[in-house]
Amino acid sequence: MTGKQPFEAVVAAHGATVLRVCRAVLGPADADDAWSEAFLAAMKAYPGLPPDANVEAWLVTIAHRKAIDVTRAAARRAVPFAEIPDAGVTADDDGASLDGDIAAALTRLPARQKQAVAYHYLAGLPYTDVAAILGGTADAARRAAADGIAKLRRSYPGGRVRSER
Repeated sequence: MTGKQPFEAVVAAHGATVLRVCRAVLGPADADDAWSEAFLAAMKAYPGLPPDANVEAWLVTIAHRKAIDVTRAAARRAVPFAEIPDAGVTADDDGASLDGDIAAALTRLPARQKQAVAYHYLAGLPYTDVAAILGGTADAARRAAADGIAKLRRSYPGGRVRSER
């Protein structure tokens, strides 16, 4: 026995966070597939994960890679449709949804800022873990997240945003 939690407990503990990250990075249409793919990959790799590993950061890293795969695949194919899909996110019982306005504002951020905001503010990862996922330094991850939050404050249609200064 390795002393690790059963994988089902890992999914229960971190599933909603990983789904929030997937929705923030990909939007609601592709998030569920990326979430499923991330946990399938994690389930296969989990037996080899060291017992002292940061499981949440590990799962967000896998979700990040699956989000990149989904983004690349979507860029390679044209998908015709009659109407533009609604950009709003519907509320789920698991609490993993985002307000439709903020979700739309997140999709307008540059990829690195969107990812830094999602991984730090939605997943709660420290900037050192965000930097490890995105590549670069903790300071660069902090700057990307700060720039993303600043853009969200300027563009968020949800009303007045108070200043932290």
